[in-house]
Amino acid sequence: MFKLLIIDDENSICSSLSFALEDNYKIFTSRNSREAEDIILKETINIVLLDLRLGDEDGLEILKRIKNINKEVVVIIMTAFGTIESSVKAMAEGAFYYITKPINIEELNLLLLKCEEYIELNSKIKHLSNQINDNSMYGKYNIIGKSKKILGVFDIIDRVKDIDINILVTGESGTGKDLVARAIHYNGKRKDKPFNVINCSAIPDNLLESELFGYKKGAFTGAVEDKKGIIESSNGGTLFLDEIGDMDINLQTKLLRVIQEKEIRPIGESHSRNVDVRFIAATNKDLKEEVKKNRFRQDLYYRLNVIDIQLPALRERKEDIATLIEYFIKKFNSKMEKSVKGITAKALHRLENYYFHGNIRELQNIIERAIVLNEGQYIELEDLPEEILYKENIVQEENDLIPIYVGEDMKSIEKKVIEHTLIKYEGNRKRTAEILNIGERTLRYKIKEYKL
Repeated sequence: MFKLLIIDDENSICSSLSFALEDNYKIFTSRNSREAEDIILKETINIVLLDLRLGDEDGLEILKRIKNINKEVVVIIMTAFGTIESSVKAMAEGAFYYITKPINIEELNLLLLKCEEYIELNSKIKHLSNQINDNSMYGKYNIIGKSKKILGVFDIIDRVKDIDINILVTGESGTGKDLVARAIHYNGKRKDKPFNVINCSAIPDNLLESELFGYKKGAFTGAVEDKKGIIESSNGGTLFLDEIGDMDINLQTKLLRVIQEKEIRPIGESHSRNVDVRFIAATNKDLKEEVKKNRFRQDLYYRLNVIDIQLPALRERKEDIATLIEYFIKKFNSKMEKSVKGITAKALHRLENYYFHGNIRELQNIIERAIVLNEGQYIELEDLPEEILYKENIVQEENDLIPIYVGEDMKSIEKKVIEHTLIKYEGNRKRTAEILNIGERTLRYKIKEYKL
């Protein structure tokens, strides 16, 4: 419910307007500017009804002060007939509109509805603006990350987005193959044309053909009218064939013909139709292996794989995990009206070394769950799912391994572990202590003891 503040020095006007509007708004009233400013500071007021003549006070000055406190507040000026010129001046100072006294409630309700539409539109614009800013902060093309491997993906997108060639996007599930397809389309010369998506694994083989090619009325039982296929609907634009590796091999033959001849023939149609479609295909399968096993046509593979964009698994771009977490915290804070500030070093370290079978999609679910359950300011280790704490799910890097020999004394082992952990975290004692689950004071003592 929108919050509405009525500022008028006449009690009767405040009372009558409150009575008329209280069913649709949370009403606040004020008889002077000081009281009004206090209310605006304490409450998230959306709309203000301001009398242009408030006793000895100048309504224009009050308007300016209101806008200085919160420029998002929508202000409607209430005025007598003799001061319409001043009302127009008030609109130039930032008022939304004016309404004359005596106030017609029906007219006021219509004006308030326009205010609500304006507020909601501004909110959407602000949200989209924040998304654009977020993208520039966290990455590019709506893809979060600034690691070397992701920058390599951005470079390929930059090179191919305006060239009419088919592209194969490969990578594990949850790595963002659909985002790459959208980035290529919406940043290339076909951006004003259709972008369509079809998941080849989600549609049964006997229906996938009709979805791709369309059909003529009467072509088969149930074909009661002509239907345009998704390939023809993508004419001039891009068709994203997700999970292409699951397409039936007989249907692959028909798709190959479309790519080669640039024409389609709907089921039951006697004539072919020309199409101009850019195909972007994606799969989490090894298509070379599928070709060897005769489950994927070799000629189709080469037609689709003019450019191969390989998306790295999340465990292969660990340096992006902290950035992704920051982005997801901000996203879910906004969605759930929470105020989580960040994640502790221990929890971050565990996530940076987790295997992530589900990649970015799994990380997003983990952070969403953590924010739902979190009652503090930071995501703690105990906020993470139990499976993340299992050692078998931890990714070990070669430089994380240190030699320990049978019969080696415990002090020597302890020294090695502390020394190599300090090296890994570039001498950061606070983080080293957190990772080793010891106090900073104990760590300082051990450093001194072992002369590190």
